[in-house]
Amino acid sequence: MDNTDQILVVDDDAEIRNLLCEYLRKNGYRATAVADGKAMWAARARAKYELIVLDVMLPGEDGLTLCRKLRAESDTPVIMLTARGEETDRIVGLEMGADDYLPKPFSPRELLARIKSVLRRYRSLPRNLRADEARSIRFAGWTLDTIARHLVSAEGVVTSLSGAEYQLLRILLSHANHVLTRDQLMLLSKGRESDPLERSIDLQVSRLRHRLGDDLAEPRIIKTVRGQGYVLAVPVEVER
Repeated sequence: MDNTDQILVVDDDAEIRNLLCEYLRKNGYRATAVADGKAMWAARARAKYELIVLDVMLPGEDGLTLCRKLRAESDTPVIMLTARGEETDRIVGLEMGADDYLPKPFSPRELLARIKSVLRRYRSLPRNLRADEARSIRFAGWTLDTIARHLVSAEGVVTSLSGAEYQLLRILLSHANHVLTRDQLMLLSKGRESDPLERSIDLQVSRLRHRLGDDLAEPRIIKTVRGQGYVLAVPVEVER
């Protein structure tokens, strides 16, 4: 384990903050805990964090709003915590750009497993797909900002991406006009790790198409190649 990893816990429950910090430190991480969004921004100004554990129900700005703002300026992985476990709440969290979502109550051991999984996925992106190799990528009227990790439409409208969506789109863009099988997409996006909690490649592609305004019946950007996989079928221009 890389014991230099620093985790920021944002939760207004002092007992949860103390419990998680103690547990994370015992498992080799550095951990800092704060109670609200204002303190979160202050903590981020003082130090670099490899991952943020963010509660949805916070005083002042809620966790969903904070996640959206985080994703507009940073690719730091985010795991959302909430007392509400309904699927719609989970989907909203993912759509705001969260990388994973854990309903309360939960065990610290499960959160630790999620942290390890999210960090593995985040770090598994091949070097030629990392943000320092391309500042932006233009395709089909869209611009992918690789620094902020969001999409910008031709009209300047910003669309946030979850970590998994961003990673999948980068892979498709880096192999533009080449067919990738589902197995290849899984391997490139997750390495050799298998996580049953992750959505299928088909569902992730469907979500990307929706974000891109691609016709789900007859997509022109991300096309399905029957019996093979998917291909990003438009010209791509990279700015370095």
